[in-house]
Amino acid sequence: MSARPIKLAITGKGGVGKTTVSALLASMLQKSGRKVIAIDADPDANLLAALGHPKPDSIAPLVELKDLIEERTGAKPGTTGGFFKINPRVEDIPDRYAVTVNGIKVLVAGAVKHGGSGCYCPENAFVRALVTHMLLDKDAALVLDMEPGVEHLSRATVESVDQLLIVVEPGRLSVETAHRIQHCAEDIGLTHICAVGNKVQSDADRQFLQRELHHIELIGCIPYDERLRAADQAGKPLPGASIAADLAVAALVAALEKGEHTPAHTHSHGKSERHAH
Repeated sequence: MSARPIKLAITGKGGVGKTTVSALLASMLQKSGRKVIAIDADPDANLLAALGHPKPDSIAPLVELKDLIEERTGAKPGTTGGFFKINPRVEDIPDRYAVTVNGIKVLVAGAVKHGGSGCYCPENAFVRALVTHMLLDKDAALVLDMEPGVEHLSRATVESVDQLLIVVEPGRLSVETAHRIQHCAEDIGLTHICAVGNKVQSDADRQFLQRELHHIELIGCIPYDERLRAADQAGKPLPGASIAADLAVAALVAALEKGEHTPAHTHSHGKSERHAH
């Protein structure tokens, strides 16, 4: 079958390895012959480093380009409560600001760090408009590395998301976060939701995730491999560092291509809504 431009949004609790998963997925999609754009929309942007960029700190996140944000939104970055364009012009941003790493175009969008549930400010409006633009782009596959939640998505764009992948590790805090993210996603009409296990070391780990995730389908698992940690510490690309991880991601991409997943069911699972940090 021809390689269609699949759109993936990646989220999950901090520390579970969602940037690792995003990098591995972006690389595998690129190897399948797709044009791939990856957007790093996490406040702690590490996707360039995970893909092997030699100087990731030299690339400023878009949210820090104050003149650009003001030009496009009509408001100074850092302001809230005033008037600004909620749909700023962003069509030229990928060509102007994307950094190519091993054949993958990466946009380091970043996000405004905040302590509450959200920040509707010029910077985040700009990033959200960029995400919307790339979701509607019919030519490129998209890997969107997000912070926990679905703030960068909207009701108007959920139909363009092929899959929301919630990265989980074999632990209760990670799974509780996954359930909260699922509820937020369903609130905006996003139903194509699956989980990806990361740092899985045994069948017991896999069974734990399958049992505790309930109605969230576990579409694949990436094994724990010290070689990924070693590559990270050495500043080397994570794709290619672990044969086992690459094979697992190849199987994950194949499952996504074949549609071996089902929309999540809206339900009440009775889990505690306390925040786990």
